[in-house]
Amino acid sequence: MKLELKTDNGSLNSFSRFFKAISILALIIIFCDVAIKLGIISRHYQILYNCRVLSVTKSKSNQKKLSKIINIKSKQRISEFCRVVVK
Repeated sequence: MKLELKTDNGSLNSFSRFFKAISILALIIIFCDVAIKLGIISRHYQILYNCRVLSVTKSKSNQKKLSKIINIKSKQRISEFCRVVVK
């Protein structure tokens, strides 16, 4: 004698797939947001570090690095920017 039970897992299975897709999408959005914020924090500390180094030693390589980060080409503007940042 065989005993067979038919269960309807269709609605539960579709809800599970929907919940899994939404949670994966939410995790992707959270990780992207964290990556962007870490990039902003990293850029800020790079600027601060290079301004401090530039205030101690006025080397041309430090000015080039800083000009690439902040997109300012003038040496005078870079030095003014660093004075504001270091204070």
